Amino acid sequence: FLLKSVSSEDINITDAVFDGVEVRVFEPPAKRDERLKRSVVYIHGGGWALASASMSLLYNNLCRIMAESLNAVVVSVEYRLVPEVCFPEQFHDALRATKHFLQPDVLAEYSVDPSRIAISGDSAGGNLAAAVCQQVIPNEHLTIRPKLQALIYPVLQAFDFNTPSYQQNMNMPVLPRYVMINYWIDYFNGNYDLAHSLVINNHTALDVGQALSFRGRLNWTSLLPSSFKKNYKPVIQTTGKAEIIREIPALLDVRAVPLLAENETLQLQPKTYILTCENDVLRDDGAMYAKRLEHAGVEVTLDHFDDCFHGCMIFTIWPTDFSAGVQTRNSYIKWLDENL
Repeated sequence: FLLKSVSSEDINITDAVFDGVEVRVFEPPAKRDERLKRSVVYIHGGGWALASASMSLLYNNLCRIMAESLNAVVVSVEYRLVPEVCFPEQFHDALRATKHFLQPDVLAEYSVDPSRIAISGDSAGGNLAAAVCQQVIPNEHLTIRPKLQALIYPVLQAFDFNTPSYQQNMNMPVLPRYVMINYWIDYFNGNYDLAHSLVINNHTALDVGQALSFRGRLNWTSLLPSSFKKNYKPVIQTTGKAEIIREIPALLDVRAVPLLAENETLQLQPKTYILTCENDVLRDDGAMYAKRLEHAGVEVTLDHFDDCFHGCMIFTIWPTDFSAGVQTRNSYIKWLDENL
């Protein structure tokens, strides 16, 4: 069913098209003495294949609460999904909508303060938010750049499916390892036959030349705290299948896997918030990105929840109103409120 863009008394909700990409805009009412508002560009999760900015009750609820709590204009991006399109189209949609919004005349139309804009997203949306942020920051054609990025249990790499969190949570409900690998294969329009090789890191074995230069950028033995590493051992194959990277070069494309970006790119990133959950295969993706950004001189808040699970933040509406959802959402909104 379609949630119409009706407005509640306090938040005005409208649908628009930004450079060919549909968006839903949540605007709080103008206050008397106030001139400009803060803003968040929000990119929803769902494995690049599920959910919606306009049709998902859970994301509408999240964006409305963000707009209300922060007194901010929230732009929720309705990027196209698998199977209609695959990488890099989801990324291009998110990038186009964001760049359009960052134009001075568009910000003026929505009464947004150009110095107070965040890019944010959860899960696959956190992947797109991180990738978009890496692309817009060095863009010399944009005079306005995001002040912050806020990534909620983001998926950031397809290089190592045996990080401690992938090993620890391989059968965890909501997002078991094989489901995440299938999301990646679908995003890349690949073949499910590859899944077994990906699970054992055959695609990034030591004899796969293209992968070698990236290995140091996500060496979890040095990037993760011991409380995350526990007693897990790295899974590194000596001989693997170089043809996988030849078949799917996107596995090493930073627009798909932002954790593999070079340090020169990371140094330019804005102040960053990353939320991670213990019971989540993606915990270490977020933790490694936080550490690499920190090494590059970026101010980072890593907000880790020991008792929470992947996807929990949108589950705040009955019958799935989990305390984990309210807890993580409040922490995220509080950080935005204090820093945006």
